[in-house]
Amino acid sequence: MIPVCRLEDLPEGESVRVETTPPVAVFHTDDGELYAIDDTCTHQDASLSEGWLEGCLVECPLHAASFDLRTGRPTCLPARRPVRTHRVTVEDGVIHVHLAAEEGTAA
Repeated sequence: MIPVCRLEDLPEGESVRVETTPPVAVFHTDDGELYAIDDTCTHQDASLSEGWLEGCLVECPLHAASFDLRTGRPTCLPARRPVRTHRVTVEDGVIHVHLAAEEGTAA
């Protein structure tokens, strides 16, 4: 379990990059949901935390590949492979990420 930040420090509609190996992006959607995925686009080396968030989708800032935050699956080309998803919890007002053990699976 990796502490990320206080929930109040991550506004809805924003994301934060966590410097793990590999890096993880945590998203706080406009609906108040929290999601975590591997931060690197599977199409090319780009940070998804710097992408555009719309609902449960994040668009890569480099070539506009889009990923579903709930499943990690790409929703359009050029990405073909999913990103790993990770379980997120909030304890005592702090967001925590539980890293997935295997690629393509949720923790």
